[in-house]
Amino acid sequence: MNGPERLSWPVEELGEAVDLLLAHGGLGSPRRAPPPGPRLPPDPERIGEWLAARTEPHGVEVEPVDTTYAEVDSLLGGSPPALLRLPGEGGSRFLALAEGGSRTVTVIAPDRSRVRVPVAALRREVCAALEAPLLPALDRLLDEAAIPRRSRPRVRRVLLEDRLGPRRIGGCWLLRPGAGAPPRDLARHARLPRLLAALLAGHLAQYLLWILGWYTLGRGALSARLDAGWVAGWLATLLSIVPLRAAVLHWQGLLGLRSGVLLKTRLLRGALRLPPDQVRRQGAGQLLGRVIDSEAVAMIVAGGGLPALLGSVELAVAAGVLALGAGGPRHALLLAAWITAVTALGWRYGRACRRWTAARLEMTHDLVERMAGHRTRVAQEDPPHRHAAEDEQVEGYLRLSAGMDRAAVRLLSLGTRGWLPVGILGLLPAFVGGEASPGALAVGLGGVLLAWQALGRLVPAVVQIVDAAIAWRRVRGVFRAAARKEVPGTYGALPASLSGCVLEADGLGFRYSRGGRPVVEGVSLKVSAGDRLRVEGPSGAGKSTLASLLAGLREPEAGSLLLGGLDRWTVGAREWRRRVGVVPQFHENHVLADTLAFNVLMGRGWPPSDADLAEAEHLLRELGLGEMLDRMPSGMMQMVGDGGWQLSHGERSRVYLARALLQGAEVLLLDESFAALDPGSLARVLRVVEARAPTLVVIAHP
Repeated sequence: MNGPERLSWPVEELGEAVDLLLAHGGLGSPRRAPPPGPRLPPDPERIGEWLAARTEPHGVEVEPVDTTYAEVDSLLGGSPPALLRLPGEGGSRFLALAEGGSRTVTVIAPDRSRVRVPVAALRREVCAALEAPLLPALDRLLDEAAIPRRSRPRVRRVLLEDRLGPRRIGGCWLLRPGAGAPPRDLARHARLPRLLAALLAGHLAQYLLWILGWYTLGRGALSARLDAGWVAGWLATLLSIVPLRAAVLHWQGLLGLRSGVLLKTRLLRGALRLPPDQVRRQGAGQLLGRVIDSEAVAMIVAGGGLPALLGSVELAVAAGVLALGAGGPRHALLLAAWITAVTALGWRYGRACRRWTAARLEMTHDLVERMAGHRTRVAQEDPPHRHAAEDEQVEGYLRLSAGMDRAAVRLLSLGTRGWLPVGILGLLPAFVGGEASPGALAVGLGGVLLAWQALGRLVPAVVQIVDAAIAWRRVRGVFRAAARKEVPGTYGALPASLSGCVLEADGLGFRYSRGGRPVVEGVSLKVSAGDRLRVEGPSGAGKSTLASLLAGLREPEAGSLLLGGLDRWTVGAREWRRRVGVVPQFHENHVLADTLAFNVLMGRGWPPSDADLAEAEHLLRELGLGEMLDRMPSGMMQMVGDGGWQLSHGERSRVYLARALLQGAEVLLLDESFAALDPGSLARVLRVVEARAPTLVVIAHP
């Protein structure tokens, strides 16, 4: 490598290195300058936290990654823009990786120059500390085996991968637009415009070659000069389409995959950013309907939109061919009129589909709510009236469904098959008048067939687009919620650990709706480091709301709330949640359909280290879940939740507690977290929580 000391950045200059990476990668919005982030990281061991605070004003996310020794090349070549910490020298020097590649990586040097560095040279710098203890023994082994010198690097590499392959290497942070960034920034970072341009150009070139091939064959046949040369030209033209077709399919798959990933990532981010009270106001059926609609939108983005776009390109080419044929411009205008008629049929289908979708979602919501409340319904409703209005609802749904099906049949049948006879009739005047040459008639007929093929691709895609447009109206709120900004705070405002008065509230007030009655009013308290507090009150007194205010999940509308003597705007939402953990009530907490390790280590980085897994297992056994772990075939990697290992109420409660304790929060709020435990388990869990929680606030009934 060109000297790590010349290409690497000291920790004191990382602020400038990050700014150069953001500018080089086009990350963040250039239209307005974001507020400056913290310039210098005070502690080299907290680089990840500093980077998150430094890039958050730009709308950029930082992802710490590690990899195995065997996959270091993939990380270095495919990760930029990224910041890479070099081993040795106290871990205080970094490389700014701007662009990746299979063989070389572009590095931004402290003198602002951009240097191409071989991936192999970067690998040597990153892996030197791991390889150094093994190299002398390997060299002796190679000498004893009489391996030729030209083959030694390759053999040494294989032996090192065999010895060190599973060893993990960290110290790399990827920079990428956050899921809440403007869609154009996300698309640009994923190179979607470039892929789309290549796809359209490739498809157009493929189409023109196809036309040229048949034009060559047709001209030779009509001129009665169809010799071997004409046939060879026709075959060469068609064969040249094969690699172009393969490239188009490759670009189409990449475009669909990347756009689908971006959409699903943003929808997930939006779902996590929805206000909790807005989620609570919707029933399970409405939330299920949103999930169904989001899948419909994702499917059309990944696959349905491209056929419509390509079909539009083909229609434009077909219109040009028709204008050059026997029918002339009038034939092209006939195609335009037919497209207008198809558009009208599509609009009618969309109107019928909207009415049907509204009825479907209403029935889905009612069905899910009835299933959720089945026991209460059986106990409280009069049997003769349990199914009142259901028959009318089903009859209305079937009527709307039939209307939508009729509109879809008209669109699909007339939109595609109807054009063929109409287009051929458009050639009749030129054919009957005898003014057009056979070549012009052949071109006109070819244009009709091209348009027919294009409509066959476009019209079914229009049906999918209409479905996606209707679904989009349901999920656009989730999509836009991803752009909601959190309070960024000031990096380093709080010390590494809190002492003295940790939480202080004075005159807190909160109500769920404007003009509604206050749920929390005039609450004042002080929580000092090491305290063990119990908050009691009757049901509906606002205990859970108070817990959400203290944890930073809601903002008080009156009074003040301080963490370590600083308000939420100074500390920041992320840092507040990191310092103050909460275990919500049992019915508001969830076991996700994933591994047990994922469920208990959600508050830490992922994937977990061996130390994280060992600590999590030790804590679960302390909480009395050792027998459960021993029964699980996969241990910590056992799938739990829906479709996996089913946990009892008591086991779930202890998993929730383990999740909060492993987060490492300095203040732990437990909202009626012991209700599902028997007395023996309760005593054991209390001992563990008291020993592990630095500061504890327990909310319970009197």
